[in-house]
Amino acid sequence: MDTRNEQLQQVALVTGANKGIGLAVAEGLLRLGMTVFLGARDISRGTAAVAALAAQGLDARGVQLDVTDQASIDAAADLIARDAGALDILVNNAGIVVSHARPSETSIEELRRTYETNVFGVVAVTNAVLPLLRRSSSARIVNLTSDLGSLALAAGDEDFPPLLSYNSSKTALNAVTVAYANELRAEGILVNAVSPGSVATDQNGHAGLLTTEQGARLPIRMATLPAGGPTGSAVTAGEDLSEHPLAW
Repeated sequence: MDTRNEQLQQVALVTGANKGIGLAVAEGLLRLGMTVFLGARDISRGTAAVAALAAQGLDARGVQLDVTDQASIDAAADLIARDAGALDILVNNAGIVVSHARPSETSIEELRRTYETNVFGVVAVTNAVLPLLRRSSSARIVNLTSDLGSLALAAGDEDFPPLLSYNSSKTALNAVTVAYANELRAEGILVNAVSPGSVATDQNGHAGLLTTEQGARLPIRMATLPAGGPTGSAVTAGEDLSEHPLAW
């Protein structure tokens, strides 16, 4: 139950928000009038992102947040608790692509490193801020997934990108999303996975078809779902920005 004055702004945390889709999501939420904490592993890059938003008249707040470091996660959660008292929206955007190695050439070290950020980091951050989300009357969690995590799309398609580490980490993230959705359903906390579509980012050498602003549209929509909205779902954005269910 939200114990804050109802007139106060909603509060959001976006991980990996100093660039790319994360920054675009943060900017979109700011333009909706929210207080947004920009999580960044490198605090100098986070500070630069906050300054760029400030130049547009947007009052973002930077927070050092390395999703693979529990001390960093706990410190970020404490800062949000002190500054805002509660959290309405968590967007788990931080993610990495370590390499494009084929499965038979993928090292265990690469697999572990990918999962530390793309899977374990999501769980660690979510658990750390869940007490703050439970103080909200309309909490939302959005996990940034990928079409590459879809087993249904990959099965039988020999041309499907064979990125063992990245693809399987997003498949695991989808399972994590469903698990949290089921646990939190009775509390009214909606948890969904969103694939932003083919977005031009550093991860793909800016070869995507959508801008980061276009890629942010669907995550923002799912972060601002009304009461009674879907939970435990996965959706993806088409090249024409249309929304479709993402097959598990």
